[in-house]
Amino acid sequence: MTILTQASPVEAVPALPRPPTKQELIEHYPANFTWHQLKLFTNSGDLGLLKRHIELQKRYNTWSAGVVEKYGSVPNYLITHRLQWGKPDTLSLFKSEIIDEPPANTEDLPPTPYFSVETPPQYISIIQNDWPYSIPPDVEHTVIWTKVPIYHPDLVHESIKDRIEQDGLWGFTGLESPPPSPSELPSHIDSLAEWGITLDKMIVSPKGTAEVQALVETAGREVSNFVRNRWKEDVWETAWFVNPPRLQSIPSLAHIHVFARKRGSHIN
Repeated sequence: MTILTQASPVEAVPALPRPPTKQELIEHYPANFTWHQLKLFTNSGDLGLLKRHIELQKRYNTWSAGVVEKYGSVPNYLITHRLQWGKPDTLSLFKSEIIDEPPANTEDLPPTPYFSVETPPQYISIIQNDWPYSIPPDVEHTVIWTKVPIYHPDLVHESIKDRIEQDGLWGFTGLESPPPSPSELPSHIDSLAEWGITLDKMIVSPKGTAEVQALVETAGREVSNFVRNRWKEDVWETAWFVNPPRLQSIPSLAHIHVFARKRGSHIN
């Protein structure tokens, strides 16, 4: 006699019109990349290598269509609802280990000409990315939104303007050793096969002279200083980047991405 047993139902990926929770990320959208790979791809010269989990991207596309229907556009949703200018992020489903205290009253302070540690809080909104890239569970993906420009003529020399517009900016803080060299890419490019990325499809500027590299560092100086000030280097290691226009999903709002991981974490 055959005994029929009822199979345990397989929990489906929630098709909900909202961002995922941390548990959903772990269960349904496991990290495609290690911390080492995140640093490598950030340092590769092509920020287009940094990706969201493919299935999470599909969920984002469904969500964003609903947002556009309700708010008219994703930027309008961000400006009128999601971004809490000058206030701690209370809307995220992800909780950061950094707790931002409400700032002192700075409403009378004018904006700075470009983003820096001196920019008054009311021109900044620091939030956890509701739709993070494919990151390990011990990495936080924070986005710093700002009403003042990040790219500015006082920082970006005319001679490197085209390079920055193609490549964007990136840097690292708190690392105990230098970031991975782009020469490692051939050993890791297969992890990007799902997205159809190969070495020959990368968009990378030629290696610059020492003078060019110094100008690029100047262009990213204020962002780097801000990141160092918020993510203390004896506690955190970070990889930060500002996407070039060709990769910006919300080009009308200046923003910086920060991958942050507590030093000493044992997850690769």
